[in-house]
Amino acid sequence: MRFYKISRVFLFLSVFSSSLFSQEALKSTEEEYYDFLSLTGQAERPTLNYRTLSDSEWKITDENHLWKDNNLGTKRTLYESDTTATSWFTAGIDRSVKLKLYGPEWFNSYNTKAPYGQNDGALWQGKGYNTSLTAGARLEAYGLELTFKPQVSWSQNREFDYMPGVYGSEYSYFWKGNIDLVQRYGDSSFFTFDWGDTEIRYSWNNFTVGFGFQSPWLGPAWLNPMLGSNNAGTYPKFDVGLRKTEIYMPYTNWYLGEIEGRAWLGYLTESDYFDNDGTNDHRQLTGFSVAYSPSILPELTLSINKISLARWDEKSEKYLNPLYNSNEFEDQKASFGADLLFPPVGFEVYGELGVDDYNGRGFADPFHTMIYTVGAIKELTFIKKVTKSKLASELIFEWSNFGMSQDFQLEWKYMGYYSHSLISQGYTQNGQIIGAGSGYFGNSQYIALRTHFSKGSITLFLHYNRPDTNYIDNIGLDTKYDDWKNNYKGSHEQWGLYKSIRTCGINIQYFFTNKFLIDCEYNLSWIKFPMYKKDKVNLNNYVAFTLKYNF
Repeated sequence: MRFYKISRVFLFLSVFSSSLFSQEALKSTEEEYYDFLSLTGQAERPTLNYRTLSDSEWKITDENHLWKDNNLGTKRTLYESDTTATSWFTAGIDRSVKLKLYGPEWFNSYNTKAPYGQNDGALWQGKGYNTSLTAGARLEAYGLELTFKPQVSWSQNREFDYMPGVYGSEYSYFWKGNIDLVQRYGDSSFFTFDWGDTEIRYSWNNFTVGFGFQSPWLGPAWLNPMLGSNNAGTYPKFDVGLRKTEIYMPYTNWYLGEIEGRAWLGYLTESDYFDNDGTNDHRQLTGFSVAYSPSILPELTLSINKISLARWDEKSEKYLNPLYNSNEFEDQKASFGADLLFPPVGFEVYGELGVDDYNGRGFADPFHTMIYTVGAIKELTFIKKVTKSKLASELIFEWSNFGMSQDFQLEWKYMGYYSHSLISQGYTQNGQIIGAGSGYFGNSQYIALRTHFSKGSITLFLHYNRPDTNYIDNIGLDTKYDDWKNNYKGSHEQWGLYKSIRTCGINIQYFFTNKFLIDCEYNLSWIKFPMYKKDKVNLNNYVAFTLKYNF
């Protein structure tokens, strides 16, 4: 272990140099398996809060794990210098040439009644057949990192029932509240090319700077991160920052913990189905991320993420100031995360709070616009003991509440965290939300039991998703009770019209050979009130609701 002092202003930053495993794509089979190994203490997480393929370089601490005989992706060393570093600068560079190949990965799905899918990049999983193909390579040489891993997808995009759009197209979102959230991408099948994880980067010690398209996953959430995910297509961005780094007190050399920080500038594009105004097609995204793990409790990670959205033609440098705080011409969002990981008992618990336009109220009303996610993951140790380590299971639970705060009942109608009156496209890229892919204006509950064995895994899961709770709740704002009764024909059960999606499924991953993995999943979804209305027959009977089954 060697440490390099790179700052004496307040702290000594020391860079841990070691031979790590290899980078993995967000939410890939490999990354989720490594994350399970970190729960059991067999792997070390490479990041604290900001995660992309380039940052997700896992270190296996126990080679005797269940999938040790399967090829999880190998970074091969093509050349390594046999001379020692001659200066402080060259000492901070991995003086070798390494190559890793990705994929190919071929994804296929078929939805029988309605669109269904989340955290799948640029792929739109509409009704009918959907497919995507991704493959690529990563080359590292003397600090330079080149990644080429695009995604090509095709969607049959068959017709289904949806609410009439209220923006520039019938396929746009049905709720006039400033969001570029596409319900259907036109009336025919289509191809999509996305740059995916393509990127060029330079790293020295733990300092890194890059330009590319890798979407960051922000915060501790397993399914629904608030401000960064791979739910939408990628966007061009420039970033600079410090990867996970040990810090020490100057002169005393006291260990203070680990920090991580990143700032990035992105270029967002609206979809073809939003409006006919060509002057507002692009937005500027400015992001800041900071995380800290204290030495007195290394199992704890605290994180803060801040996002500013503005019109691209403003090109204002004020948004590059992480302390800038105004809502005059832009949209600002923040999230605060906490994660506790206890490998000795195989347990993790996490939470994330999000606030929208957070500058106006301060301590007077801290819950204004606030949303939250809480989750826990537990290794089921008794299964491993009963099967003598031939099986290893984990129970995954996550609860997200993205509904509007209660104080809006006395104020104005509010769509939700991802929309904004000044930035009319909201927090989206090409018609999809960049953050949480389910429950985005309502709530989501997810629970899964995943069992790993030497040749793969089996996952059973239940997911309840109510995406537009705010849509129904807003109807009651500024409405007299008599008007409510008259508009809804005397029905006192308007609350029953929340669209909800109840999904149960099974996922099976199996290595037919150590290099060939098949991943099969079957889902059944009950979609209640897909059009936010009851059946015309027997309207006043509570059980006479509209129900759609999607496989």
